[in-house]
Amino acid sequence: MLPGLATDRCLVMGVVNVTPDSFSDGGKWLDAATAIRHGVELAKSGADLVDVGGESTRPGAIRIDPEEELRRVLPVIEGLVSEGVRVSVDTMRAVTARRALAAGAELLNDVSGGRADPDMMAVAAAANCPIVLMHWREHSAVMQRHTDYDDLIADIAGELMQQVDVALAAGVARERIILDPGLGFSKTGDQNWAVLANLHAFTELGFPVMLAASRKRFLGELLAVGDDLRPTDEREAATTAISALAAAAGVWCVRVHEPTATADAVRVVARLAQEQA
Repeated sequence: MLPGLATDRCLVMGVVNVTPDSFSDGGKWLDAATAIRHGVELAKSGADLVDVGGESTRPGAIRIDPEEELRRVLPVIEGLVSEGVRVSVDTMRAVTARRALAAGAELLNDVSGGRADPDMMAVAAAANCPIVLMHWREHSAVMQRHTDYDDLIADIAGELMQQVDVALAAGVARERIILDPGLGFSKTGDQNWAVLANLHAFTELGFPVMLAASRKRFLGELLAVGDDLRPTDEREAATTAISALAAAAGVWCVRVHEPTATADAVRVVARLAQEQA
């Protein structure tokens, strides 16, 4: 999938949100120099890839202009690549994807699964780069109005495969496609847990699977004290637990804000798998 990265264990993707309004770390890394330093630290802490995004996709988020997204992410991607960090770009826009790849990004992480911009698949095909197609129904401002399913797991898998067909028709190589069931996107907290309980339904589709559970609201709800959600930066232990479970379920990569514990967890899972082989 990506030369030079581990193939005997679940990969770890670190997150750099160059945004003022992301749910977990909005505003922390908005300055390019600070974001680059943070990305380098993520790599040193065990992230195999660092995912750079300039547009928040938290529930209720409003879209920004393409020019602003480019202004935020390009200097960070260029800076991280110059430091030897392997970079992916978190974007729903073909123009941003194209410019990010030219700046050295190696993977496209499209939370819309190619639905938000009809040109995205063509960019991935032309670059022959891996692309993550996440399950997505609508933009963040309204996505939680779209949580009705006839059969949750079958519907998510079916909608993902629709986007696989679109990608293949556009010329994306089958071996370049990665799927993400989209925890938190058009899903309630209970639905997120159901997805986690049925990861095999996605790993059995025949594509690598990425999972992004890090610090999300459903973990804050699980760990709440009364009506007070567990703060986002105090959800790391729960995130690591999910990373270990995901790795054991055969997930290709987990996307996390703090990679240290997750990097250890996926190595433990891989070592145990050697004994069970």
